[in-house]
Amino acid sequence: MPSVSNSNSQIFALEGKKRRKTKEQTLKMTQSSSLSNKKPYLSSLKLSFSSFTTTAVPRHFTPQTFQQTCPNNDQQPKLETTSINFHFETRKQRNLVSLMKSITYKPHLLQIHAHLVRTSLVQNPTFSLLFLSSLCFSASHDLRYSRHFFSQIENPSSSHYNILIKAYSSSNSPKEAFFLYKEMRQKGLKPDPISFSFVIKSCIKYHSRFCGLQVHGRILRDGFQSDCLLLTTLMDFYSSFASREEACKVFDEIAQKDTVACNVLISCYLRNGRTRDVLMLFDNMKNEGFCEPDDVTCLLVVQACANLGALEFGEKVHGYIEECGYGSALNLSNSLIAMYSRCGCLDKAYDVFKGIREKNVVSWSAVISGLAMNGYGRDAILAFEKMQRTGIAPDEQTFTGVLSACSHCGLVDEGMEFLDRMRKEFGILPNIHHYGCVVDLLGRAGLLDHAYQVIISMGVKPDATIWRTLLGACRIHGHFTLGERIIEHLIELKAQEAGDYVLLLNIYSSAGNWEKVTELRKFMKEKGIQTTPGCSTIELKGVVHEFIVDDISHPRKQEIYYKLDEINQQLKIAGYVAEITSELHDLGAEEKAYSLSYHSEKLALAFGVLSTPPGTTIRVTKNLRICVDCHNFAKFLSGVYNREVIIRDRARFHHFRDGRCSCNDYW
Repeated sequence: MPSVSNSNSQIFALEGKKRRKTKEQTLKMTQSSSLSNKKPYLSSLKLSFSSFTTTAVPRHFTPQTFQQTCPNNDQQPKLETTSINFHFETRKQRNLVSLMKSITYKPHLLQIHAHLVRTSLVQNPTFSLLFLSSLCFSASHDLRYSRHFFSQIENPSSSHYNILIKAYSSSNSPKEAFFLYKEMRQKGLKPDPISFSFVIKSCIKYHSRFCGLQVHGRILRDGFQSDCLLLTTLMDFYSSFASREEACKVFDEIAQKDTVACNVLISCYLRNGRTRDVLMLFDNMKNEGFCEPDDVTCLLVVQACANLGALEFGEKVHGYIEECGYGSALNLSNSLIAMYSRCGCLDKAYDVFKGIREKNVVSWSAVISGLAMNGYGRDAILAFEKMQRTGIAPDEQTFTGVLSACSHCGLVDEGMEFLDRMRKEFGILPNIHHYGCVVDLLGRAGLLDHAYQVIISMGVKPDATIWRTLLGACRIHGHFTLGERIIEHLIELKAQEAGDYVLLLNIYSSAGNWEKVTELRKFMKEKGIQTTPGCSTIELKGVVHEFIVDDISHPRKQEIYYKLDEINQQLKIAGYVAEITSELHDLGAEEKAYSLSYHSEKLALAFGVLSTPPGTTIRVTKNLRICVDCHNFAKFLSGVYNREVIIRDRARFHHFRDGRCSCNDYW
């Protein structure tokens, strides 16, 4: 057996020979590189590699310390940090680590990769983890190459898997993250909360509820049910699949609820249309004090107020935003503009807009869209022209607002001109939303054949929404032949809904074709097609009251019905007559008039008159398009009771003043 001194000599001789050979190879590589003149930091790369291969063994390195680090002389050094850490205390490795952190140019990454393989540092977790992270999250984001490097690591750790799982969870191949998670478990590696978190995110991205449920079960089995961040990710998972109850259960399991968890729950409520629950949770966060709402909370709650038309609550949130110093946040200001606009309060929307120091295209687009939906089409066009004078270029959303303004106000020539300008002057190709506005514009003007040709000839594939837009125009103009053809297109798309058949029913009933009405009703019954009931909401002192047709659930129902009967009598004296064509059943005139008497928006208006002082503006939000009879009812009510009435239906706003509507009966 050789002595220690002989072994020592052999080691140093081999080291010297290896250094000389490696130095020659490195010199050839650096001389042949054509990139040395293009990248100023490539010289540091070459110097680093040179120093790495020529630096002498430290003085404190002895055969004994080498034997302690590599007892079998053929193994890699132990990963634990020691006082004589050969891999960390040398300048060459610090330079290499620094290079891996800073370099993102792929040819340089390839050189580092070659060096790691040649020196066997690819098996050292310190370097392999850092380099794998650089590959996964560099500008090139080449996951195929990252996966190739990963395959060269003989014994990857949980941290290696976590880096790849994280990268795949945000990529176009999120399913690979789940496969890596399964491979990780098969190799006996135990996932940690980081692993689970990114696997859950990948399940959200590739829409796999089944895989997500499996991961949730494993989280419970491995004992991570108390990890707050992981539970928050699980809440996001369930909310993305409209599983509100499961998301709430996970929220209840969080021991220390923070603002992030509350924000995820609010987002879940928004996705599932539970906007009133959003307002309730915001109040609880403020009043119970278990966590303070932040700017993200305010952004979500403002969106909820916009969806619900809850102006009073929105004003309260606006006050909180100013108190907390979030008023200068541009995204919050833009959301407030949209919220006030969707609540029909344009003066406050404009006040917020004026307060923004540096307005961007989103700010202008919000104002233009707000003016459009409230019936101020020409003002929206003037705002567009003013935006151009300030030097801000319009985007796709801006043109959606402008074309919508033309649609709501019947500006056919102006709308077609804007469609042409966006292509030729601004280089923006019209999308499905722009064509939808044009079809709505032409359809409302009675140019149904032209609108149909626009859909057939446009450069994008028609979706269900654009066909429904034209179907609504067929209802207005009683064109049931084209309406039947549109239903066929919807069936081809497998996108027909109950509302589509209701529109067709409306067309048949308006034309007095009761045979077709009966036939279509029979078809809907056989297919089990259920219609969405009309629902209207009104806010009073921060509380949202909801009504459906013939509603008897409200605690003040007797007062409401008594007040509605009184209003009907007063309006009839003023000349109001029920528009019986709005009733889709084959009934007598009196029966139809009675059936129309208790629509949801009429109950909401009666409650508004009953519960507010004279002269107070009444604001109602409806989930469906307002019918002709209720539209006439609101016009007469605004004149007889000297009230401003604002009704937001599924399509637009109607501002009723002195017996007239802002839409000029064009909706």
